[in-house]
Amino acid sequence: MAKKLAILLAVFMLAIIVWGLFFEGSTTRVIVNGQELSGPFQGAIGLAGLVVAWVAFFCAAILLLFVFAGIGIFILGGIVALGLIVAGLMFPHLLIMLVPLAIIWGFIALTRRRA
Repeated sequence: MAKKLAILLAVFMLAIIVWGLFFEGSTTRVIVNGQELSGPFQGAIGLAGLVVAWVAFFCAAILLLFVFAGIGIFILGGIVALGLIVAGLMFPHLLIMLVPLAIIWGFIALTRRRA
């Protein structure tokens, strides 16, 4: 029951993110001093919101990782790996931050194989 619920919650969170990215992209408006924000800064604000959403998604995935054991670990690990790949493609200037995460991830994988 718990595994099915974990999979359902992970799929539901992914569906919400896809919906927010593809269908509700232009509904958020930022107004500063009574004028709508436009220009290149508008894109930066949108990307900042996307980054916040991804951080929240990864935090929820990590929480589910520790709460639900078994196959959920592999599913959520795959989602996190996919998210890291997508983040690397979307924000290539953040690769400097992703490289240490990949090294730590590889180190943990090596220690788990030995155990």
